[in-house]
Amino acid sequence: MRVIRRKALATNEWTTKTITAAGSELAFTEGGSGKPLLVFSEELGDPGWLKWKQELALTRTVITPQHPGFGVSPRIAWALTIGDLGNYYAQVMVEQGWVGADVIGFSLGGWIAAEMAAQNPAQFSSLTLVAPMGIKPPSGEICDIYYYLTSDYIGRSVSNAETTPEFADLFGGEVTPEQFEGFQDATAESARFAWQPYMNNPALSQRLGLVKDLPTKILWGDEDKIVPFSTADVYQKSIAGSKLVTFQACGHRPEIEQTDKFLAEVNAILS
Repeated sequence: MRVIRRKALATNEWTTKTITAAGSELAFTEGGSGKPLLVFSEELGDPGWLKWKQELALTRTVITPQHPGFGVSPRIAWALTIGDLGNYYAQVMVEQGWVGADVIGFSLGGWIAAEMAAQNPAQFSSLTLVAPMGIKPPSGEICDIYYYLTSDYIGRSVSNAETTPEFADLFGGEVTPEQFEGFQDATAESARFAWQPYMNNPALSQRLGLVKDLPTKILWGDEDKIVPFSTADVYQKSIAGSKLVTFQACGHRPEIEQTDKFLAEVNAILS
């Protein structure tokens, strides 16, 4: 296992590790201590060790896999769908002793988490979905990541970039060659998994019926321009007993647009 040590923005230390699991190399970041909290990132990959991760790492071991084929972990040839990717992660969880972890999934990562929960809800202690893809919106369309320049797509992901504290740190300034390559890898791999039908599984809403006994929270900004807010109601109705929390005047990234409220909602389901 390879380990790269870095310092987080605050006092928490996090590391990047590479393991061999389920027959393939997988890189992930890890920080904090306590019960494992799995974080499945979005379609552009892991944006980094942000304030909300720092806060959750005070009481949890926060683990963020770098999705296979998204620029760090190598592509898995047999994984052709988001369901396949979820199956790979389920095998990793067993091998690494992460079964029973809580999970948070963002956008494409929320779809991964939802597919995994639909297959085997018992592998998680709780499920938090943040504006997940995976279900076709009843009104509007999931934003076409291949139509927009990456910078424009990112800009659409928040309601107001100027009032989003971490937005400039994450996405401001010139894109480095490494960042550009990472975005290109991530969008290409997202297409391989989810081009047709675009970013959804027509069977997912029905398959989520098994998740009725898993504590589930769905977080969504009412001004989301990436995955229309209309999808939130379908997810909530598909998972009996789930709680839908709406973030007012918020886009696709409540974790950085309204961090304090986001943390309050996540801590409530983790407690």
